[in-house]
Amino acid sequence: MLYSLETVKTATLLLRLCGALALCQAAFAQQPQIRYEISFPNAAHHEAEVRATFTGVKQPVLDVVMSRSSPGRYALHEFAKNVYSVKVTDGEGHPLEVSRSDPYSWKVTGHKGTVVVEYTLFGDRADGTYDGIDETHAHLNMPATFVWAHGMDKIPMSFRFLLPEGSKTEGSKWKIATQLIPAADGSYTSPNVDMMMDSPVEISAYDWNEWTVGDRQFRMALHHKGTKEEAAAFANMAKAVVTEAEGVWGAFPKYDGGNYTFLIDYLPYASGDGMEHRDSTVIAGTRSLKQAAALNVGTVSHEFFHSWNVERIRPKSLEPFDFERANMSGELWFAEGFTNYYGPLILKRAGLSSIDRFAQAIGGAVNAVLTAPGREVFNVVEMARQAPFVDAATANDPVNTQNTFISYYIYGEALALGVDLRIRNQFPGRSLDDWMRQMWKEHPDVQKPYTLDDLQTALGNATGDKAFAAEIFRRHILGKEPLDYEKLLATVGLELRKRPGKHVWLGSLRYDLTDSGMDITGPVLRDSPAYRAGLDRGDKITEFDGKTLKTEAELTKWLDGHKPGDKAKLKVETRGGKKDLELELTESPSLEVVTFEKAGKPVPKAQMTLREQWLSSKAVHPLPEVKKYCPVCQRAHPFEFDHCPYDGSDLGIIPGKADEAPAAPGGGRGGRRAN
Repeated sequence: MLYSLETVKTATLLLRLCGALALCQAAFAQQPQIRYEISFPNAAHHEAEVRATFTGVKQPVLDVVMSRSSPGRYALHEFAKNVYSVKVTDGEGHPLEVSRSDPYSWKVTGHKGTVVVEYTLFGDRADGTYDGIDETHAHLNMPATFVWAHGMDKIPMSFRFLLPEGSKTEGSKWKIATQLIPAADGSYTSPNVDMMMDSPVEISAYDWNEWTVGDRQFRMALHHKGTKEEAAAFANMAKAVVTEAEGVWGAFPKYDGGNYTFLIDYLPYASGDGMEHRDSTVIAGTRSLKQAAALNVGTVSHEFFHSWNVERIRPKSLEPFDFERANMSGELWFAEGFTNYYGPLILKRAGLSSIDRFAQAIGGAVNAVLTAPGREVFNVVEMARQAPFVDAATANDPVNTQNTFISYYIYGEALALGVDLRIRNQFPGRSLDDWMRQMWKEHPDVQKPYTLDDLQTALGNATGDKAFAAEIFRRHILGKEPLDYEKLLATVGLELRKRPGKHVWLGSLRYDLTDSGMDITGPVLRDSPAYRAGLDRGDKITEFDGKTLKTEAELTKWLDGHKPGDKAKLKVETRGGKKDLELELTESPSLEVVTFEKAGKPVPKAQMTLREQWLSSKAVHPLPEVKKYCPVCQRAHPFEFDHCPYDGSDLGIIPGKADEAPAAPGGGRGGRRAN
């Protein structure tokens, strides 16, 4: 058969195109890619099966790693302890040579560009750090779930979550919620390891709610045993939180995936926790919405504030985050502590908390800082650097943190309160909010992290007074001097005072009472009556003034029979033998913060004005209406109320049904009480 010259030319061109296409396909096939698949065939026993495929591997030795730490946690957690039945093969299923020089990595050689790592993963702790896998859900923290590889941490990756057959029925159908970017084929993607590690996943039959504030979209996946109505009401509470939080900063961040997601588990078998991420948060707890919605929303407030403070306004000491070692930062008093201050403040401004509850929250922080002996050991910066030892860290040996440590959450919260009130009094019209906004202006995202010096500079710029900023840092941040909380709180009509009552005190002991007496099981607080008497952990007090105290009731009765200054005779068994000791009882140093009104004092107009400026809403967009409801009288009440002011019934977050309501307490309207 003869072909025309034109036909031959066309065929030649097609062959060349096919050859070029084949070369392109071959080249594309060699481009580095990472694909993950996870399935849950043995979820009832908390196991998952993971397959990680690394293609286009250039390095002759691929170092595959399981993380040792997790974003938002600062201690080591050694996630490899929950990985077993590891199998490493090439792209054709042939075993590859693996060597190990440590317990958390696998060095793979002999591959031809493709490495497949398969393993079984165990997880039975649904919180912000670990995995929780069972027949009801798969709650996944990525550092605790997926291996990764050195030299391939900037490679785009995809994820497939293969759901169990039993999870596909209507009514109990599992769905996937995450800040990972969804793809058209049902998979999810991440541009690199850092973003993957910061993208937790909740897979369950959760209740789903969405809302917008301005041009920002928010989503909530709530896995719980309550009703859809409760979930919707709680989402409305969260909407109030995010709306009010925006007011501190003046605007929302730009969320990388176009939205922000709350991943929440309120389950009897969850572990109480909250963990911030760049465009989402994981929250877990055992309290149901019916029991404790007003308490649960406090964690929502704290974690959402982190979407600015620490996720974008980021300490240089945490950037980049190291997944293979403990991460130490001297700025956690600002990143975590100031967030701890704004959590309850935002609730109060949004109408989700009463003034009394807010005073109780800040009073707890002030009490800890002023009465704990740790303040004499470390300043707030050094306290923050202790995080790798205390942030969910584990140790077998006894420690003395009760005498050396104050949580940087609490210390930072008290510091934020004091600095806020200092600014409001010294610089009318300005506040701590201005310092936060200045930090966001000067350090808008992780590409420009901050140092301690940057914090001081921003405070000086926010107040227009560099000397003020230098004084705050010299005395209260780098120094150990507390702010004058009594004086500062009085300027907003709040009183710092000793807790009322006699409160005879032994010294915040940890102990067990048995038939043979009191066993001291924890460290003894420095300078407490027990400490000065010579008591320590491991001692047993067999007699108090000749009596063996065996129960809490007996101990309470004995304490109530004494007053500060009384001296008690103790018989004690110690490591050094039996001893007779004398213990002088004192008044408890415990402090509280209450309103002038509660203390029976008038609130001068100037103090009330400053209080209202401090605690009033700063929302840029309209706040949603959030109410509580009485199951007896069916009335709606301000959310800050705990009890119906008409019949005393406990209030709920959704309207109750009259035929399901409990009987009203006796006394009718005489049972009026509100918080």
